[in-house]
Amino acid sequence: MPDGERLVYQIRWMQIPAGEAVLETAAAGRFDGRPARHFIMTVRTNDFVDTFYKVRSRIESWTDAELTRSLRYRKQQREGNHRPRDERVDFNWSNRSVIHSNRNRTRAPLFVPPSTLDPLAALYFTREAPLRTGDEITRPVTDGKKIVTGRARVVGRERIQVPAGVFDTVMIEPDLRDVGGVFEKSPEARIQLWLSDDERRIPVRVHSKVVVGYFVGELTAMQGGSAGIDARIPSVAIP
Repeated sequence: MPDGERLVYQIRWMQIPAGEAVLETAAAGRFDGRPARHFIMTVRTNDFVDTFYKVRSRIESWTDAELTRSLRYRKQQREGNHRPRDERVDFNWSNRSVIHSNRNRTRAPLFVPPSTLDPLAALYFTREAPLRTGDEITRPVTDGKKIVTGRARVVGRERIQVPAGVFDTVMIEPDLRDVGGVFEKSPEARIQLWLSDDERRIPVRVHSKVVVGYFVGELTAMQGGSAGIDARIPSVAIP
């Protein structure tokens, strides 16, 4: 994914317009003095949904330049009546451990395999992987509380229409049920993700169950490298 990519999605909660999500690839930066990549996802509900289930969430991921392992993961989550979360996961690769903290409460270190990714980095890793129908992509994934083998099954190819246009896509089914994501999920959550069937692998549509019902996100606009538009996202300082 080129630096400066910005993808905008409309979110529907079942058939109700619910808000907007944005995926961004920040300008190339450095982490602890080394080249790094920085991914950002923000989600916010609209005024109508705010009245009964307000969401304001921001997730950030820093990885090495080759996207082989995560360096830091942050999640600021405000969702409905759930307790606010301000989570931070720091990866220490000298001893292959991660430390999770949330609102000044810190967990004991969790030891992880080499090449472990956080949930947001796992999405970008999948975008760069070969996607052949019937294949399964696997990778160690952690949110700092659990370590799982993240799996994404390549289901097939399909032409779909979303507000941004008509796309030939590859549909995959990621399985990250045991690690935290953007929304509070139902125990039997099933995620389906459609990526453009070209070298860009743009996420075009996502469908997932949540605690109440399901949500659908569909691409409405593209900026930056993937769209061929000379629009850049400014680099964000690493806190």
